[in-house]
Amino acid sequence: MADKSFSRRGLGIPAEAGRSFSPGRLWALVKKEFLQIKRDSSTFLMGVVLPIILIIIMGFGMSLDVRNVPVAVVLLDSSPTARSAVSFVEGSEYFSPHYVTSMKEAEKMLLSHEVHAAVVVPGDFAARVTTGGAEVQVLLNGVEAITAMSAQRYIESAVLAWAANNALSASYGQAGTAAVGQATVVSRVWFNDANTSTWFFVPGILMMVMTLCGVFLTAVVMAREWERGTLEAIFVTPASLLEIVLSKIIPYFCAAFIGFCLCLVVGRVLYDLPMRGSLAVILFASMLYIIVALGLGLTISAVTKNQFLACQVSMLVSFLPSMMLSGFLFDLHSEPLAIQVISQIFPATHYLQLIKSLFLAGNYWPLIVEKCLLLAGYGGLFIGLAFRLTKRRVG
Repeated sequence: MADKSFSRRGLGIPAEAGRSFSPGRLWALVKKEFLQIKRDSSTFLMGVVLPIILIIIMGFGMSLDVRNVPVAVVLLDSSPTARSAVSFVEGSEYFSPHYVTSMKEAEKMLLSHEVHAAVVVPGDFAARVTTGGAEVQVLLNGVEAITAMSAQRYIESAVLAWAANNALSASYGQAGTAAVGQATVVSRVWFNDANTSTWFFVPGILMMVMTLCGVFLTAVVMAREWERGTLEAIFVTPASLLEIVLSKIIPYFCAAFIGFCLCLVVGRVLYDLPMRGSLAVILFASMLYIIVALGLGLTISAVTKNQFLACQVSMLVSFLPSMMLSGFLFDLHSEPLAIQVISQIFPATHYLQLIKSLFLAGNYWPLIVEKCLLLAGYGGLFIGLAFRLTKRRVG
């Protein structure tokens, strides 16, 4: 006797175990989903157009680099040596110098926020240079913390470079002048030769785009189908649950992957983002993360079955943790231990660590294997949950 399972509406639906997998039925369902995406312009906009807009706006708008920082320069020593020590502010894209004659005037400018920093050269600077005890004082406006810290790094690097250059000249008996053997110290940051935060942000933006496309797209769109009852109409067809779930994954996977590839091109062309790791590994890892995001979206939609609720839950369990706890905005090593442990729960943290390493450092296979296995595990977990929750709904 053939088993029968009945929906809440009293419709006779063949038992799931009795339904065999059919590639033809799967293709028909996938084709239906693609046609639905084609008819629904919002899905195309969210999956393809919005990622491009986000990476352009966020890539150009989000930056930790500083430009034209107003700096007060207090020259209490007017000697050529003192002037050469702070000559780096002239013609620099990082600083906009304001020369003042007293500390009182510099302090007033700091209090009124006319400048973010003050560089003070003491009156005995030139005399102390020869004895090795010269100092340059830097006063920072702590209200603008990020700008102040960046300005401090730039100023310290410039002064130290001048000191090293001056010391080398002195070793040839020509202190303060150009000499044979004179050298310039050039600072370099590992894995970010341009010392630009755009390279730091773009991999994170790619992660955010994949989270947005994968989780929000499937959660909201699928929840809408639950609300309208179109999924229940599919359940009464001969299609198996596996075919139904795969038909929902494949089209949105394609949309999200196209969005990722376009963002990859934008990152390379507009921001000159390096790609020191293998492109094949980058694509493979990103495909795994897309599957994770799609599985999470399907799980959320199966639990909520309501568009508004699905959007709220997606925001709480995916978008906000990806933004705040993945290392995208804040260095996790500087966070409390509890936050570091919690951050490891979210797949976005592992994907971001992997994609940053691939773009900026190259192929480090122990990390690649570890993170890919974790992402595959998360993908299997969420797809399995979505399958199980949808199966309960069918029954």
